[in-house]
Amino acid sequence: MESNFAPRRLLRLVGRLAVCASLACAVSAFADSLDERNELIHHFVTDFNANPLVADCAAHGNFIASTSSAFDHVEFPPTSFDASHSAIEPWNDSFDERKQRIKVDNVVTVEGQGMPKDGGGDPTPLKFRCGYVGSQMLAFGWNDPVPPLRARAESHSTSGTKSKHGTKNKATAGKTKSTSKSSSKSSSKPAKKTTKKH
Repeated sequence: MESNFAPRRLLRLVGRLAVCASLACAVSAFADSLDERNELIHHFVTDFNANPLVADCAAHGNFIASTSSAFDHVEFPPTSFDASHSAIEPWNDSFDERKQRIKVDNVVTVEGQGMPKDGGGDPTPLKFRCGYVGSQMLAFGWNDPVPPLRARAESHSTSGTKSKHGTKNKATAGKTKSTSKSSSKSSSKPAKKTTKKH
């Protein structure tokens, strides 16, 4: 009995060590990206005299754009932080009317140049929009040229008809399901009869 428990304990210990190691790597990667972001904010504030909120929004935009399949990084020249390319607007309303309906005090906008991943081609003008309550960012949006995959999948996977407000009409969806079931049953019966004759 004891010999059976020893390998199990050893496997559990190895499993726990593996989980701890992966968590340590994740925490280390998060700390590295947080350090990079803080360095970028510091650079924008000290070298370009950017407002701290605008600098924070630009640094977050750089991080998000670098996760896109289209961009390697975003370049923010000193002009990105002047009044014609960035703004802090008192808002006191919902960030947007879509998924980010959270109420924010200020909306920050800043422009940058998205550098393509392949290294060729012209930079893409990007505009980042961030919603803040105090110094905390609660919402984010940008003119991503690559539409999210989830939106495509949802539009193709919907079945049944939608009403004016986007909800599925269950009665119509149910009718289409029941008619398709009855037609498949009726079409399968003759096939069974012909197989029985042979």
